[in-house]
Amino acid sequence: MKYDYLIIGAGLFGSVFAREAHQRGKSVLVIDRRPHIAGNIYTENVEGIQVHRYGAHIFHTSNKNVWDYVQQFAEFNRYTNAPVARYRDELYNMPFNMNTFHQMWGVVTPQEAKAKIEEQIREAGIKEPQNLEEQALSLVGRDIYEKLVKGYTEKQWGRRATQLPAFIIRRLPVRLTYDNNYFNDKYQGIPVGGYTKMVEAMLEGVEVRLNTDFFDDRKSFEQMAEKIVFTGNIDRYFNFCEGALEYRSLRFETETLGMENYQGNAVVNYTEYEIPYTRIIEHKHFEFGCQGGPASAKTVITREYPAGWKMGDEPYYPINDEKNNELYARYAHLAEGCPNVIFGGRLGKYRYYDMHQVIEEALACVRAELG
Repeated sequence: MKYDYLIIGAGLFGSVFAREAHQRGKSVLVIDRRPHIAGNIYTENVEGIQVHRYGAHIFHTSNKNVWDYVQQFAEFNRYTNAPVARYRDELYNMPFNMNTFHQMWGVVTPQEAKAKIEEQIREAGIKEPQNLEEQALSLVGRDIYEKLVKGYTEKQWGRRATQLPAFIIRRLPVRLTYDNNYFNDKYQGIPVGGYTKMVEAMLEGVEVRLNTDFFDDRKSFEQMAEKIVFTGNIDRYFNFCEGALEYRSLRFETETLGMENYQGNAVVNYTEYEIPYTRIIEHKHFEFGCQGGPASAKTVITREYPAGWKMGDEPYYPINDEKNNELYARYAHLAEGCPNVIFGGRLGKYRYYDMHQVIEEALACVRAELG
C-alpha cells in the first residue's frame, strides 16, 4: 500500500478531503478521468474571461465556517446572482419579486401583488394537486406559471408538466419586496480568477493524476491505498448490480463573440418551451471589471440545453423520485459493507448538492474519518 487514501475525482468533495488529509500528514493520491481538476466547477481563461465550462456556478452559503474555509483558497468578489427571465419579448426579474409582479401586472404595492396572486389561485380552484402543473397553479396562479415556470420546467425535465409529479415543486418562492437577489444566503460571490485557481490552491502539495480512469485498472488502483474516497457514480462502483440510477444531463454550446456585451447580464433564462435551451450565460458579467481592458472587445456566451441521460453521458442531476431513491437505498446498504471505501459528493451520495453543501459534507466526513 503506497498511499493512505486514493481519492477518485478531483472535484470539490475530493479536493477538500485531499487537502485535509494531506494537512494531517496522510499520503494521498487524487485521480480524475477528465483532463482537468475542479470537476463541474472548472473554469478556464478565454480572451481574458473566466468561462464556467459546465454551467454557471455561484457560491453561496449562510454557514460562516464554510465561508471562512473557502476564503483560505481564493478571494471572492461580491457577485450577486440576479438572473433575468425572457418569455418571448417580455423580460422579468427572478426570483419572483415585486419587480416581477410590476412587470407582469403593473402593480406597485405588496398588497396589490398578493391580492393578484391569491385571485389567480382561487380561479385555478385546485385543492389536491395531482401533477406539477396543478401544484404550480395552486402556489402562484396562471400568469406566473405559464410565463415563468411551465416551459422552463418542461425543458429541464424533458416531459410535459402534466406528466411530472407534484412533489418536484414543493414551493415556489414569492417575495413581496423589490429584491432581485436570487439567494437568501448571507455570503455570496465567485472566486477572483475562477474556481480552478481555488481548487489548485486546495490541492497544493497533493499528487494528482489526470486523464486517469479508476475503472480502466480497478484492481491495481484498489491495491494502491489503505482506503478509497469515491466521488463517482455509486451504482457503477458496484457494477450496476442493482440496476442503473437515473439522471438528467446537460449539453453546452459555447462561442466567442466579437462584441463587448451580448445580453447585459450573466444569466438570462429562456422560459418558453419552443426555445430549446434553458438559459444563456455571458461569463464576463460574473467578474467585476471584466468588461474593460483586454477582454472588452469580445465576450463569451454559453447556451445550456437540458438533455436526457443514457449510459456514458455526463450525469448532472439525480432524479430523486421514489423509484430511484429506493434503488439508491440498496446501493447505500452495499456501501455500508465496504468499510475501506468512503462515498461522497453528488454522484457518490446520489443527491443534489450545492457547492457549500458539498464542502460541509466533505468536512464532516474528514472529522469522522480523521478527527
